[in-house]
Amino acid sequence: MVKYVANMHGDESVGRQLLIYLAQFLLKNYKNPRIGKLVNTTDIFLMPSMNPDGFEASLEGHCESKHDYSGRHNANNMDLNRDFPDQFNDDMTQFLRGGSIIEGRQKETVAMMTWISSQPFVLSGNFHGGAVVASYPFDSGTSKKYGVESISPDDELFKYLAHIYADNNPDMHSGGACPSDIFPGGVTNGAKWYEVIGGMQDFNYFRSNALEITFELSCCKYPNATTLPEHWRKNKESLIKYLEQVHIGIKGVVLTTDGRPIEGAQIRIYGINRNVSTTDRGEYWRLLTPGRYIVFASAWGYKPSEMVEVTVKENEQSIINFTLKILSSKEQGNTEVEYPRMVPIMSRLMPLDQLVASLNVRDYDY
Repeated sequence: MVKYVANMHGDESVGRQLLIYLAQFLLKNYKNPRIGKLVNTTDIFLMPSMNPDGFEASLEGHCESKHDYSGRHNANNMDLNRDFPDQFNDDMTQFLRGGSIIEGRQKETVAMMTWISSQPFVLSGNFHGGAVVASYPFDSGTSKKYGVESISPDDELFKYLAHIYADNNPDMHSGGACPSDIFPGGVTNGAKWYEVIGGMQDFNYFRSNALEITFELSCCKYPNATTLPEHWRKNKESLIKYLEQVHIGIKGVVLTTDGRPIEGAQIRIYGINRNVSTTDRGEYWRLLTPGRYIVFASAWGYKPSEMVEVTVKENEQSIINFTLKILSSKEQGNTEVEYPRMVPIMSRLMPLDQLVASLNVRDYDY
């Protein structure tokens, strides 16, 4: 499952129209082998406007937001991209202490939080305007200093995905499409550019399996309609290529020894401190850049799987299935996994092949 969300700032209109164009393009070109394969193998969700009230209050041809931010904000004059719980903010502390994570938030925000958290999205794009760049997590951080990166555990993967979009858009790839903007390669870490507290991009990362990147599409927030065909021409390949990235890395199912799916099992990658969880059908998808990884699965009440080495190849997806054995009543009292904490330390001390040999993991090379 992959989703594109546009127009959360109502006066940033290019993404709204591009998603309408994209829907038309996918339908019209279904018989094209590439497009047919993409549609047949991917659940694609398109939300052209997350903020229709703001869009209605916006004016075509206005390149900057109004002084009162009507149009950019929703009907309650709230910036929806500052309204999500933030992992580095007191919002999460309040939640962990038993408070409500949705209390006081806008209806649009709550709807998106529910959608993001309840569905197994793998990849996401969030479309904005006012610049031309691909901005990846984190948007907020702990330094509170201008120009300082806030690096996620999947930093290399986010850079890879951001470049997939930027490299296929000539304006974005140049890094200087708008006056005074300098983005090498057309990508930037969000917090390094400017900090956003309460953004949707970061919420996707820490409250779901989805990886989301923000794409700023135009220097002018709401350009004249006559420019839209040109925007489509420049973004078409990027939009399609980014959708195709949902099929990289590894995927599979986690089952019990008698073949029942395990919901909520964690897929763990050594050296990357961010897990994905399985669906109610035991399915998982874990996007990874090309390289060698050590993977295992764990779930509450089950013995962790054996460790597997997998070689991820470019533009391919490996299937790695896991079977977990339920812990005996004697073992139930001690379900703490010891070796996941040890391996990252060991991996810094020896080459991967030696580490693999020492752990006796299976070798998958697809």
